[in-house]
Amino acid sequence: MSCALCEGACDGADLAPLLSPELAWLWKALAAVADRRGDESLTSGPAVTVTVPAEPVQRAAAAGLIDGRPLEPGQSRRVRLERLTAALATRGPRLTPGAVAAHACNRRLAANARRRTQQAVAADRIRAQLESAAAGLPAHVRDLVGPETVFTRLRTLGWVTRLLNAPDPAELLSQALHVAARLPPPGRRIDRRLLVSGNPHALDTGALPALVLALTGSSGTPVRSGWARLGVDCDDLLGGLIITGVTPRGWRVPPGATFTLPPRELAHIDWEPAETTDTWVFVTENPSVLAAASTQALARDSLVRPRVICTAGTPSQRECEAIGALADTGWNIAVRADFDQAGLAHMRALLAAAPSAVAWRMGAADYLAAVPEGSDVLHLQGSDAPWDDHLVPVMRKHSVPVYEEDLLPALLADITAGAPGSCAL
Repeated sequence: MSCALCEGACDGADLAPLLSPELAWLWKALAAVADRRGDESLTSGPAVTVTVPAEPVQRAAAAGLIDGRPLEPGQSRRVRLERLTAALATRGPRLTPGAVAAHACNRRLAANARRRTQQAVAADRIRAQLESAAAGLPAHVRDLVGPETVFTRLRTLGWVTRLLNAPDPAELLSQALHVAARLPPPGRRIDRRLLVSGNPHALDTGALPALVLALTGSSGTPVRSGWARLGVDCDDLLGGLIITGVTPRGWRVPPGATFTLPPRELAHIDWEPAETTDTWVFVTENPSVLAAASTQALARDSLVRPRVICTAGTPSQRECEAIGALADTGWNIAVRADFDQAGLAHMRALLAAAPSAVAWRMGAADYLAAVPEGSDVLHLQGSDAPWDDHLVPVMRKHSVPVYEEDLLPALLADITAGAPGSCAL
């Protein structure tokens, strides 16, 4: 059985004299070089520079291994690997400097380099599997996948690493490709629950549906929109908008009640018109804002009920369009989200669907009023906040997200007043 530390280079060798405590300094230095170079054996290559220890017994122990003039305390000496390998051969025909260093340190050397090599081999297998399977996909799916660029795209999105960390990368990729192969051609649609035979919930959540969307270039959009682009229908009963103070036309909801409009109801929404031309509805990303506004109104026993719509995270295209439809019935719309990459994307989607809406406390001054101490990484483009040219530069400078809860007192004050506000620049 091969040695776990050196894969058998120590077979038949007399290691005991080499592993004396007096020689530990030499092998530790060589082990560090082996890790850095990714070379487990260290039988050749550039000479290794070591610092000679002060203790006479340590210098004496290395005298037969480091050739040249006598070792002096504190001096730097170059260890020629070929000569050291030859010196070790007297203790074992297959011994190498790296093998002895591994035993002295009681660990396998060059682990990171070996791991990178293994990952590169595994990544090549993923590439080969992708290229082979893509050739057999229906033409309309091949156009979505892009066989020539799909591996690079998946690697950029971090999916190659995710696959390598999966229990069975080949099986997960095979399942995703099988689902992709069943996507309908343009002009046709299919229920998402029918894409995986015998398992109607296989694409509800998890790595498999996310990988299918990544394979087909649909991972940069909200999940429902991504599937819709592929001709796949999700259920239309879950999700939607959480609302208080605004209702569809003809609905009767108790004053101050909070309810959810699922995607099915949003598909052809017809809102009750605004009471006056200066009536505002506030659109927020996080349910905590709506909950706080409703709780505050109830605690004060106020006759004026808050008018808030919550997207509960990333809004779908249908949700954005439903919010945009409010303007058609006379509502003034104020929209906001968290100050982070996702939140700015939500804002752009909402403002595109509702061009007359205003950004509510989403300017540079609002960000600066709540920005905390700390450090993070916000990868922002200059065009990510078209409603305020100053916002992206200050967010890049501080590189810390600001969440809606950080501005909650100001948001509640605006909701109570019935009109959006902003910090002064």
